Amino acid sequence: MSDTLITVVAILLAAILMFVFPLLSISERGDDISQLSVNSAVTEFVDNSRAIGKITMDNYNKLVNTIYATGNSYDIEMEVKVLDENIGKKSAWTQGTVIGENVYYSVYTSQITEVLEDKGIYTMKEGDIFSCSVKNTNKTLSQTIRSVFYSIKGSDTYSIAAQHAGVCTANGSN
Repeated sequence: MSDTLITVVAILLAAILMFVFPLLSISERGDDISQLSVNSAVTEFVDNSRAIGKITMDNYNKLVNTIYATGNSYDIEMEVKVLDENIGKKSAWTQGTVIGENVYYSVYTSQITEVLEDKGIYTMKEGDIFSCSVKNTNKTLSQTIRSVFYSIKGSDTYSIAAQHAGVCTANGSN
């Protein structure tokens, strides 16, 4: 009886080593490839938008198509910190670009996409700060396998994420 038990345990252990761990390794490599693709797409989207001073519907759709081509679903968050040129009546400064006196207000994803859907373009000006972050919202295969072995719980866990930000270098209204 003990020989049979040892044989069953050995077969189960061999099955885990032969099938589950290679599957986990391959699925993690898939997540790594998706991570690289999403990271480069977000970086390209933000840098192109900053360079021309505009967020265009074409560039946004290109970002969405590129990241969804990985087979996952994502939450895309954008923020534009708009440089407020009216820094107050009490100020004696003649320029809004004086260090330490710049004031920003934020415009978020819902407002940006609303303008994109209406006009097809969201314009920024020099000095605005544009940032974009992307996180996957679905559970990937490697997350599922890891949760079985490591008992990882929670819906806020994600394995694919990218973010990029920078200062706008051109006026989009030109």
